[in-house]
Amino acid sequence: MKPFELSYTQLLEAPLEKVWAFFADPGNLERITPPDLGFRVTGVNGEGRLQEGMTISYTLQPLFGVPLGWVSRITHVLKPFRFDDEQVSGPYELWQHTHLFREVPGGVEVTDRIRYLLPFGPLGSMFNELLVAGRLEAIFRYRSERLQELFRSPGDHGGGAMQA
Repeated sequence: MKPFELSYTQLLEAPLEKVWAFFADPGNLERITPPDLGFRVTGVNGEGRLQEGMTISYTLQPLFGVPLGWVSRITHVLKPFRFDDEQVSGPYELWQHTHLFREVPGGVEVTDRIRYLLPFGPLGSMFNELLVAGRLEAIFRYRSERLQELFRSPGDHGGGAMQA
């Protein structure tokens, strides 16, 4: 079965170093994930900053409040332009997430590319159409809005420095 593919791109009006530093801190995942997912980082195997081989453990409640564990491994880092992670254990049969950062006039273009498969073959595909694809769209829409808020200077409508 062919994996589903998603791509989301946005402009953050901030310097590349600041954007990279934010994404390189696994603790910031909670800040850009919708609160109703109950997302919590439960462990980081590494020195706290993004590096190849690092694993990140978390729990979330994506459906009906049922908690799920998930472990991701950072598989590739090209600081400050790219990193890749993939699910080691969790709800997907396959989850690969590429994060791309590119300096452009006015800031940094941030692109998320995701390839995923659900378990259970055709039943998983049906579940994707009925629920998962829409849920992922909502998660990344929230993430985009939250990142815009976090990288906007107080009193500035165009962005700039990240708020604490």
